[in-house]
Amino acid sequence: MSDGQDTQRLAIQFQAIAKHFGVARALDDVSFAVRAGTVHGLVGQNGAGKSTLIKILAGLHRPDSGSIVLDGVETTALSPHQVEKLGIHFIHQDRLLVPSFTVGEALFLGHEPRIAGTPFLNRRAMKRQAEAILQTYFGLHLPTSTLVADLTTAQKQIVQITRALLAQPKVLVFDEPTAALVRREADILFALIRRLRSEGVTIVYISHYLGEIEALCDDITVLRNGQVVVSRPLEGLTAKEIATLMVERDIADMFPKAVVPRGECLLDIRHLSLAGHYQDVSLRLHRGEVLGITGLLGSGAKSFVQTLFGLQTPTAGTVETPDGPVNFTSPKQAVGRKLALVPEDRRVDGVALDLSVAENITLASLEQFSRAGFLAHQLEKTAVERLIAQLQIKTAGPDAPVRTLSGGNQQKVAIAKWLSRHSEIYLLDEPTVGVDIGAKVEIYQVIANLVARGAGVIILSSDLPELVGIADRVLVFFRGRITAELPSHALTADAIFAATTGSAERQQHVG
Repeated sequence: MSDGQDTQRLAIQFQAIAKHFGVARALDDVSFAVRAGTVHGLVGQNGAGKSTLIKILAGLHRPDSGSIVLDGVETTALSPHQVEKLGIHFIHQDRLLVPSFTVGEALFLGHEPRIAGTPFLNRRAMKRQAEAILQTYFGLHLPTSTLVADLTTAQKQIVQITRALLAQPKVLVFDEPTAALVRREADILFALIRRLRSEGVTIVYISHYLGEIEALCDDITVLRNGQVVVSRPLEGLTAKEIATLMVERDIADMFPKAVVPRGECLLDIRHLSLAGHYQDVSLRLHRGEVLGITGLLGSGAKSFVQTLFGLQTPTAGTVETPDGPVNFTSPKQAVGRKLALVPEDRRVDGVALDLSVAENITLASLEQFSRAGFLAHQLEKTAVERLIAQLQIKTAGPDAPVRTLSGGNQQKVAIAKWLSRHSEIYLLDEPTVGVDIGAKVEIYQVIANLVARGAGVIILSSDLPELVGIADRVLVFFRGRITAELPSHALTADAIFAATTGSAERQQHVG
């Protein structure tokens, strides 16, 4: 830490923090400081120790050794109640809100204002305070009588942040806050964080998106294998250099790409339309090809991918596979023609969190492991072990609940489910959202292996460097139509971005 930092008040100091779970070392001699009134980025691969460290700060774990200094006061153990009294609040990735509560009830849970001298809630005061915060920081009106279950993902996050702001926090910890947000919603969040910093609130910002770290943070700490690799001002450090520190290797080979001859046509789509979403979409997908698709929210790209898997029914157009024309009205029909969908929200739609790794992998192909109506356990075990090894899924074993796996390994389980069924056409919807750099590279290698064995892959992604790195060509959706096709030799992030925003000269070439 520089002399300039030493002269500034420190909000948090971690001092030689160590934590083990059995024989596994989660944290080892972790020491760094967070300056008051700054945005401090905390990064590292899944398993680097970020979550354990934050749980210690939240009072959910007790360190084996070491201490934390909060605003000048040293402690070796915290409770959640102490942490809240000290003004430290957490904005969690999983939006920990009760679905059946109203917005007002969720905002004031545990701190409900009451009418003086009575046990009754002062709902008028709750409404007034909530509306003031929502208007001041977000410029919006969100009725306090609305149920949490009826809110969008972004609105749930706003409720969670507003709940913290009502307590006048000194420190806010954001854990992967943009994982489920679209670009416009993320920009609103970034503006809020900058405003809070200007008002003296200290921010700890945890994210796998290194572009966000680069744009938002004043300082950064990189964890690797439970240890601090570097803790320093961010100035002069690029996203690429941060990634290299995280994975301990040069990331020039981040996008492994198989050179595969283009084979037969697996999907021939002609003039497909879905009223109100997209129209007149034509394209072909071939064996050995990674076809990238992108577009802004509402461009029609996501609805198009959902249509291909039978989740929505087109209003016009044709789809043909090598076995002939199809008209999917359900996912079951799509699966029958060897299509597979890895959805964006893997935890809700991609895997069954409480089932084991083995149960998830064979979930879509149980008939292959059944004999006379009974499950052939040895046959299933052999297939599962082969796929775990093939995809390098890091798990305690085939019987481990998928919930215990990192995000990247959960995603690999979601892909293994379709490999088990011998699918040939893979629809990947934001396949690396919310996973770290190392896990991304492993998923890209899985994609390269898929096309090398003759599959065709359609990847819908808003990560432009990702599309440049792995796609053979990219189709851009703009206001319901494919308005540009960019071949591999013309793929740049700038070119894709220009096409998605409509600022490029647009032309349609679909091969």
